[in-house]
Amino acid sequence: MSAYPHLFEPLDLGFTTLRNRVVMGSMHTGLEDRAWHINRLAAYFAERAKGGVGLIITGGYAPNRTGWLLPFGAKLTNKTEAYRHRAITKAVHAEGGKIALQILHAGRYSYMPTSVSASAIKAPINPFKPRALSGKGVEETIDDYARCAALAKLAGYDGVEIMGGEGYFINQFLAERTNKRKDKWGGSPENRRRIAGEIVRRVRKAVGPDFIIVFRLSMADFVEKGQTWDEIAAVAKDVEAAGATIINTDIGWHEARVPTIVTSVPRAAFVEWTAKVKDIVDIPVCASNRINMPETAEEILTRGDSDLVSLARPLLADPEWARKAQDARVDEINTCIACNQACLDHAFQAKTVSCLLNPRAGHETELKLLPTRRTRKFAVVGAGPAGLSAAVSLAQRGHHVDLFEADDKIGGQFDIARRIPGKEEFSETIRYYTRQIEITGVRLHLNTKATAEQLVAGGYEEIILATGVKPRIPNIPGIDHPKVLTYAELVRDGKPVGKKVAVIGAGGIGFDVSEFLTVEGHPSLKLDEWKEEWGVSDDPTVPGFLTTPRPSPAAREVVLLQRKSSSFGKDLGKTSGWVHRAAVKAKGVEQIGGVNYERIDDRGLHISFGEKRQRPQVIECDNVILCAGQESVRDLQEPLQNAGVKVHLIGGADLASELDAKRAINQGTRLAAGL
Repeated sequence: MSAYPHLFEPLDLGFTTLRNRVVMGSMHTGLEDRAWHINRLAAYFAERAKGGVGLIITGGYAPNRTGWLLPFGAKLTNKTEAYRHRAITKAVHAEGGKIALQILHAGRYSYMPTSVSASAIKAPINPFKPRALSGKGVEETIDDYARCAALAKLAGYDGVEIMGGEGYFINQFLAERTNKRKDKWGGSPENRRRIAGEIVRRVRKAVGPDFIIVFRLSMADFVEKGQTWDEIAAVAKDVEAAGATIINTDIGWHEARVPTIVTSVPRAAFVEWTAKVKDIVDIPVCASNRINMPETAEEILTRGDSDLVSLARPLLADPEWARKAQDARVDEINTCIACNQACLDHAFQAKTVSCLLNPRAGHETELKLLPTRRTRKFAVVGAGPAGLSAAVSLAQRGHHVDLFEADDKIGGQFDIARRIPGKEEFSETIRYYTRQIEITGVRLHLNTKATAEQLVAGGYEEIILATGVKPRIPNIPGIDHPKVLTYAELVRDGKPVGKKVAVIGAGGIGFDVSEFLTVEGHPSLKLDEWKEEWGVSDDPTVPGFLTTPRPSPAAREVVLLQRKSSSFGKDLGKTSGWVHRAAVKAKGVEQIGGVNYERIDDRGLHISFGEKRQRPQVIECDNVILCAGQESVRDLQEPLQNAGVKVHLIGGADLASELDAKRAINQGTRLAAGL
């Protein structure tokens, strides 16, 4: 008996059967945009199909050129393109999976001066103002959807997903926010939603009865003048009547002020909206957003809140997610931590999407951990993200690996990060590597500060130094004052701190520390509390489900300072940085830039401004926390090299300017693949 009987129950759609309830949600990888990447894309999807996913949904393909996300982006508009896609569908079918192509018209989110929408209203996240489609243009666009679906069928796809949410083209017609039309496609809610039903109807006519049509429905827009519940329910019923096979959940627009997918969002935070839709339609409904572990998915299905669960980023992190869950190997799942650093941040920077935890994602054809032809003996020093990825990857290939860690536990900077409110998911990565060390046979030596003499005597062919970083101690008079703590002493060591605190350094660590100091408890683990923090309404009559945010009082008074005069947090992640900036603002954190740090004494932190050190003042505080960067720890490099040992530096030991787990894990994995 499976531990997850509902998750792995087949789903009979009448004309075809899905082998389980696991859906790989759509995520644009960037590989869709260029014809010469088709084999990489095929390998990427095939690996997830082999991993046991029931239904895969591709990244978005435009049904015409005005629907492009980017100039010369992904589209499916002719037979030549369709025949090219057969490499993808054949690869997935060979692994027993099914796959649907997502049809995505960007509307006003298109980064094209030729963009079109329901009305000529510019998006706040786009420099281009769209042109309002004429009535004839609307009709032609609907026909383009139908043609695209027919081409997808020709390409061998099992179905299509029609993107009707996330603030894209169809959603722009549905919401009063972006639809100011006076014709039959605008005005009343009935007219605004007409396009959704008509697209599904014409797509069904084009593809026939035996073809999956998924409609991605925005169940909560989280924008001003978004849809009410009655309007959303009516869309759901319309697309069901028009011939949709499945309704998939979409939550929030790209311009929404409510975070929907970052790590601080509680798991399965939006399932209540999915459950409400399931109650009013007879076709299967799929839940989505922040579902990253099988127990969460099984609970959703057991309660009857949905018929399927959609995972996108979790299947970047671990393509074998479904297979491991079905085989009761849940502790081996490389759990998505919703960091966004290599997936969504890459997508919005026109880079190939990958995964911080799994650098092979999107690179399956060139980054392979092949079995070694000759077993060798390696030492890895440091069990942070870089060292763990190197040690486990080497052992997976069949090498003998000794992993040395001076601390009494593994994790390194992840052990610090997991203690920050909203970053609890980082504990899952430590759990994953703990299990991988066990099953791969890595010999772990905790509480062991490796010496050069010890390592040389160990007879290792090569040594990998992943010794990480230490906090940089700035040259400020009074820096040794008792009220001064490093971020590691505060967060990891739990040293006591007063009610008013000055934080030196406003990079990623400075923001994390500010949240650590001001947030009481763990709101990301308490859905009701999180909703209040961000202003999410349960009132079905409220357009967009928005209300006034009611953040809990700050646990401390915090002043965040930086030497730069530039805006605070501008170098934080593209898709998650705004969340951190909003969070510290909500807690009343005072931000002071362009400062000189003069001295620290019993009164607090003395600062001034400008080259002439003008406007001196004192930040009176109980403690000063140092988040002023890091320095590489590489004491072992020189003595090992002098002893003739081949040494590799990775992670923070290689480059400490910014703590970058993405680079660290990528370095460790790629080094191991090539040794």
